[in-house]
Amino acid sequence: MNVKLFLKYLLTGIVVTIAVCAVYFKYQDYIENPWTRDGQVRAEVIQITPRVSGPIVNLLVTDNQFVNAGDLLFEIDPRTFQVELEQSKAQYDKAKDTYLANQKRVDAATAQVNVSQAAINQAKSMVKETDAEIEKNTAEYERQQNLLPQGATSQKTVERAKANYIVSIQKRQEALANLTQTQATLANTEASLAEALANLGAKDEANASLREAKAAVEQAELNLEFTQVRAPVEGYLTNLNLRLGSQTVSNQPAAALVDVNSFWVDGFFKETIIGNIQQGDKAIVTLMTYPDTPIEGYVSSIGWGIAQQDGSTGFELLPNVNPTFEWIRLAQRVPVSILLTNLPDEIKLRVGTTASVLLMTNDDQNHP
Repeated sequence: MNVKLFLKYLLTGIVVTIAVCAVYFKYQDYIENPWTRDGQVRAEVIQITPRVSGPIVNLLVTDNQFVNAGDLLFEIDPRTFQVELEQSKAQYDKAKDTYLANQKRVDAATAQVNVSQAAINQAKSMVKETDAEIEKNTAEYERQQNLLPQGATSQKTVERAKANYIVSIQKRQEALANLTQTQATLANTEASLAEALANLGAKDEANASLREAKAAVEQAELNLEFTQVRAPVEGYLTNLNLRLGSQTVSNQPAAALVDVNSFWVDGFFKETIIGNIQQGDKAIVTLMTYPDTPIEGYVSSIGWGIAQQDGSTGFELLPNVNPTFEWIRLAQRVPVSILLTNLPDEIKLRVGTTASVLLMTNDDQNHP
């Protein structure tokens, strides 16, 4: 064989071998250190939502301004809510006056019940006294009747004993009538007490009317406080379209606040390599905004599901089915969340911007 031809074949073989090895090692590196250009900067976005409705009378911020937690953003006209607070306080005072009046009625009814019970006890004592008097007068009348045939007493004395006996019987009847009347009076006073207690309700702070009136005051105080809308966290206020005099509607978002302490990056990796990714793997993030400044991070979580297009409800409630080619199977992409560490001062993260993500699955210095 010609030496030149042999060297040519040998050189070609070496080049092909090197190329195959390079492709193999590159593929192995991709498997061990997966990479994607499909990344996006994310952050918690808080919707600034007024709790009450009204016109804005004081606007202290501008669009895209940085604010600290607790900073006053804008103020809603407080006059209506101040009036409502005064009205609720007046109703609370009225409820307390009504409660005190009902308490006095209960005290008076209780005193009447005590008086009636004392009268009943006195009437019962009178009945017992008349019973004793009847027993005494009956014995005396019988004794005088027995002495009269013997001449040991006079007819006048017998008549006097009889009269005393009859009088004691009448006294007992009067005592019984008085006892019945006092019992009826007690029943009436007890009914009045029950009515007064029902009108009074529970005692002190447990009273329903007082609690309702107090709750109305607290709600009015909250509504007045809600006229001052403050930042719940520190961050950037964006998409602010409010102006002085703008009418806010309760529970309707008025602006967006990007939490500056909540930034992360979502990298979308093919499902074919998700199995090699573990939580804590080291990540290198390159923002399209700052292509020359890589940022370190680590995998904080891996998504457990993605939305499916096929089978979702479409036109006329029919299922959506996307056309596919039988010989092509596209790998789905699963979100992998990356928390950034050691963020350089010159880099300003913005929600929705594009990023590339490289994961180092075999790095010994992966985040715990």
